[in-house]
Amino acid sequence: MSSLQDRTQHQIGQIDKELSKYPMLNNFEKQTSVPKVYAFLGLVGIYFFLVFFNIAGEFLVNFAGFLVPGYYSLDALFSASKTDDTQWLTYWVVYAFLTVFESAVNAVYWFPFYYTFKFVLVLWMALPQTGGAQIVFRSFIQPVFSRFFSQTGSTAANLRSQADQATKPHAM
Repeated sequence: MSSLQDRTQHQIGQIDKELSKYPMLNNFEKQTSVPKVYAFLGLVGIYFFLVFFNIAGEFLVNFAGFLVPGYYSLDALFSASKTDDTQWLTYWVVYAFLTVFESAVNAVYWFPFYYTFKFVLVLWMALPQTGGAQIVFRSFIQPVFSRFFSQTGSTAANLRSQADQATKPHAM
């Protein structure tokens, strides 16, 4: 069994390997002599510190909830695969419900460290590796709304057909 220090060094190496894909970060490392992985981890630490102590917590959490998923959503729109489209559409539906619920309940006043919780939840939902948005959707949203959007006798399909019939010119 490896020690905590070995596992930590391995994870830092993995992050450094991932960050090496970006020329801008490699140039930063050359110009400042600061390893890019430590600069990245420092920024992540400061970000989490600010969220934890609610110093611009709402802005920072919403920024994280839009930036990464927004990037991946655009990437999904430009790809040929439909699997990632479904994943990101599910994320945005869940994020919208979370935002509406948050506003209705005024959650920030009721829950201590709310933005820390929301930050972790948004990251869990947004990261493709965790599939969090799909879990939340299937557990909470789908059971409530599936009766309105079922494939046979769908309310949405019925509304579309009624609208199509209403806009067709009537034969005289």
